[in-house]
Amino acid sequence: MTMRVHSFPPIVNVGATILILGSMPGEASIAMNQYYGNPRNHMWRVLYGLFGREPDEAYEDRLAFAASHGIAMWDVIASCEREGSLDANIRAEVPNDLPGIVTEHPSLRCLVFNGTKSHDTFKKYFRDEPAFEGKTMMKLPSTSPIPTKQMRNTADRIEAWRVILPFLK
Repeated sequence: MTMRVHSFPPIVNVGATILILGSMPGEASIAMNQYYGNPRNHMWRVLYGLFGREPDEAYEDRLAFAASHGIAMWDVIASCEREGSLDANIRAEVPNDLPGIVTEHPSLRCLVFNGTKSHDTFKKYFRDEPAFEGKTMMKLPSTSPIPTKQMRNTADRIEAWRVILPFLK
């Protein structure tokens, strides 16, 4: 059965420099009400791994860690119809107000797309949006637990995500 699912509110603090954009939280994350809540998702291990650390256990500590490095999080999609957690199953998506958040937080210098679906959906809705002029945009490999030919494990993803380091606080 296909259900309409909704993304979380943005996590963005004053002075954030990077906005990491997923497509839509998966079922495990929605059930936990946490960004990247699926313990198999690589996101938290990647972010902490950029600094040679293991992730904190508590979600609040993970959010504080991200904020301390200028990282904000949101999703490109506000709501969609989707069976399961796969991006390939997303239908009838409605985008979040990304121009609004970038305008409201001018310190955001870089938008990082966590995988192809977030990037392609962004381009579909915001290709010519003036609010993004002058912002660096990076499409990076998804932190999804599903391995690809190039991204087999967390170490592969950490290496690919190192390009964000110059934009962090």
